Amino acid sequence: MGQEYEVEIGPVAHGGHCVARTCEGQVLFVRHALPGERVVARVTEGEEGARFLRADAVRVLGASKDRVEAPCPFAGPGRCGGCDWQHAKPGAQRRLKADVVAEQLKRLAGLTPEEVGWDGTVVPAEGDKVPAGQVPAWRTRVQYAIDDQGRAGLRRHRSHEIEPIDRCLIAAEEVSELGIEKRDWTGMASVEAIAATGSQDRQVILTPKPGARLPLVALNRPVSVLRVDEKTGAVHRVHGRPFVRERADGRTYRVGAGGFWQVHPKAAETLVTAVMQGLLPRKGDTALDLYCGVGLFAGALADRVGDKGAVLGVESSRRAVEDARHNLASFPRVRIEQGKVETVLPRTGITEADLVVLDPPRSGAGRRTVSHVTSLGARRIAYVACDPAALARDLGYFREGGYRVRTLRAFDLFPMTHHVECVAILEPAAKGT
Repeated sequence: MGQEYEVEIGPVAHGGHCVARTCEGQVLFVRHALPGERVVARVTEGEEGARFLRADAVRVLGASKDRVEAPCPFAGPGRCGGCDWQHAKPGAQRRLKADVVAEQLKRLAGLTPEEVGWDGTVVPAEGDKVPAGQVPAWRTRVQYAIDDQGRAGLRRHRSHEIEPIDRCLIAAEEVSELGIEKRDWTGMASVEAIAATGSQDRQVILTPKPGARLPLVALNRPVSVLRVDEKTGAVHRVHGRPFVRERADGRTYRVGAGGFWQVHPKAAETLVTAVMQGLLPRKGDTALDLYCGVGLFAGALADRVGDKGAVLGVESSRRAVEDARHNLASFPRVRIEQGKVETVLPRTGITEADLVVLDPPRSGAGRRTVSHVTSLGARRIAYVACDPAALARDLGYFREGGYRVRTLRAFDLFPMTHHVECVAILEPAAKGT
């Protein structure tokens, strides 16, 4: 750690860094660099003889044309780890993400962009096209870590250390307006701020340190306050609503206790549109929504399959299942089951379905679940992926089960970070031959 190397930066890699090699041939994963640059890289993690080392570019000797000065004063080597590409032009960020998606597809699934019906682009969300040097304020949910002095900040990259901040540039305006960073949070371990999309609901979730008392929360805007029990992890209401109301596809969704909802204000609408355009549901269809959360895709499917259709959602989070059942109570032919998909799906006894949506966690669905899904003979399957490596692995399993990718679309729903969202539409391989 601390050793410096002068290196040529090679291609981008999955995870927000680029690949370089020392003069001895050892691999460096370098953050704060761009392909084609020559930099001085300082080792931040790794041991002598390790297969690879992690490093930061601490001096740029030859800059890429895609480089800009980071707009955020807290970005850079050894500082806030929330963003990966503050130093790259917005268009360059999307090209880097496209390169990562293409590389993962090729390496893990043996697929080219042409074979999956992808034009090779990563599309920005509506309103996110900003000039170089500017940052879209998109993050509607921000979890602040609190240091020993009661200051709000964000974690440094791969570290428990906290970088105190006075503003997060990617935070949505409705989050910034709360003034979290300007308040003393002594006794708290973390403070999560949530600003709902489609309603005026705002929420703060406090996680106190052991034995600490909750502060009187006086912020710049009205908020509801929840508390995380430091022993059990359960979330309790302190005052205000225990949920926020989000909106997408013409419906309002209750999301309780900090439950999962897409953090970009345009993400839910963008993904529902992509999934429904790919699936083309018909009246009377039977559909599955696996990893359904609070029912976003199940609600969209129920609207389109009508009274003679049926939708089954499966979700492991008990709180999310309660919300999904509430959100979809007006659809008598929607059922939500609680439990892990790989356990619940076989237990349902369902042997066939017309349509399937999967929106798994970052780790992906896995071979067992994909194998079960392919046995149902669905006309089309939509796979929503927040991790290109997991997507590529699972697409390989789908191919083993007799499905091919009809189309793939990639969306930049996490600007300034390395994250990218993909929607793959699959169909039985026989239809593509």
